[in-house]
Amino acid sequence: MSGYAMESATPAEIGIQALPPSDRWSTAPVVPAPVCRFENFLGAERAGILLSYAISREADFNAGTVLDPLSGQVSHKGRSSLVLPVTSSVFSAHLADCLPLVQEVLGHRAALTQTLTVLTSHGEGGHYGIHTDASRVRDVGTALSAVYYLHREPRGFGGGQLRLYDTLLADGGARPAESYRTIEPERDTIVFFPAGAFHEVVPSTCPSGHFADHRFTLTTWISGAGPAAAGPDDTFRIWPWLAHAAERTRPLADVEHDHDGASPIALPAADPATRLTLPEPRRTS
Repeated sequence: MSGYAMESATPAEIGIQALPPSDRWSTAPVVPAPVCRFENFLGAERAGILLSYAISREADFNAGTVLDPLSGQVSHKGRSSLVLPVTSSVFSAHLADCLPLVQEVLGHRAALTQTLTVLTSHGEGGHYGIHTDASRVRDVGTALSAVYYLHREPRGFGGGQLRLYDTLLADGGARPAESYRTIEPERDTIVFFPAGAFHEVVPSTCPSGHFADHRFTLTTWISGAGPAAAGPDDTFRIWPWLAHAAERTRPLADVEHDHDGASPIALPAADPATRLTLPEPRRTS
């Protein structure tokens, strides 16, 4: 036995007055944005063809723009990238086939009917500051953003990660939280998230300076004509919170044309033969 005398513990009350301000409880909830990611989205052959096409169109890329939500003015503030509006029936078909599964994973119920797509290129110092995609869609509460990555192998750039921020709800409004998830720009992968989620592209480097070594993406905004259908668990869905946060980044007046020159196209129906679905769970005996 120990030679020390055993003494009974004395309960003590700890109040917030005894804690430094940074350690006090916060009643402001932080809402994480749902995200869904696929690997090998187009396959090596199609990805290679798309990359060759992007490189061949170097002379047609223009500086990417942003739209000020208050003034409606187009500028390059907070963004350094090159863009080229495009359409692709093959890419649209792949989107259509995987969207039912994406919506199931993200808890999304709205009918999606059209897409808006641009090729983007980030070279030395390329970046896009914290923003939402509210300027790209009419109803930010039901729209999806998708980013498809492609580049040379071995990779000729560094950085360029996507940061997907949580949303902090406080003081009657919403803003980006300090917490975020980082998504690496891996070749032939695609990531889906709510268009109302705050996100940014961190600065990239390109030591060679060659256009072919840039970080390329197909960035797509997928939207519909109406609100999402109600469901039994809507009380716990986070989409309305993200839309509320994004409202402050929306243009005050409807914008007739995309500020990067992209045109909407109809989304095809999913092919029953190639439509992606969740696998059946394994049964244990």
